[in-house]
Amino acid sequence: MTKRTSAKYKIDRRMGENIWGRPKSPVNRREYGPGQHGQRRKGKLSDFGIQLRAKQKLKGYYGDLTEKQFRRIYAEAERVKGDTGENLIGLLERRLDAVVYRAKFVPTVFAARQFVNHGHVRVNGKKVNIPSYRVKEGDVIEVRDRSKQMAAILEATQLPERDVPDYMEVDHSKLTCTFVRTPQLGDVPYPVVMEPNLVVEFYAKN
Repeated sequence: MTKRTSAKYKIDRRMGENIWGRPKSPVNRREYGPGQHGQRRKGKLSDFGIQLRAKQKLKGYYGDLTEKQFRRIYAEAERVKGDTGENLIGLLERRLDAVVYRAKFVPTVFAARQFVNHGHVRVNGKKVNIPSYRVKEGDVIEVRDRSKQMAAILEATQLPERDVPDYMEVDHSKLTCTFVRTPQLGDVPYPVVMEPNLVVEFYAKN
């Protein structure tokens, strides 16, 4: 198992939830946490613990972002007018790796980061290899011609467990995606409940 895959499964086990809705998640078989004491770890969480968990779950979902990256996105969400939790979700969903994942060009968000890093993606006709690049409404994201026959892409477009959300328009025959609008929390097809309001509470106190 690659380091990337094991990290993905470790996050699921740590959270006790199948946060990407993947059929192979170990949580589908056993809900307790990893490690020799995993089965004994079901104690009641404090408010701090609940807020921390909500932050770790959201951070993990987007490819296990570093605390520094996540805090920077949060600070920006706070600066923008409107609900900070909703702004946070909007900013996370506008990351190029998140858009590539949502468009079903790749099977996982970890693969999306690698896919962008390796230069397989163009935004409005220009190569962009920065996973955190922020997509704007109306931007057209496409897989470059030389990469269109990759097995991982062909497999991802057929995945039954995920649907393309309605805030983007995707043409899988051409492997292009138009980012139509910035979503709100209710628009995002998370397989588990995400609570950005708890993330806001966490940063307000810490």
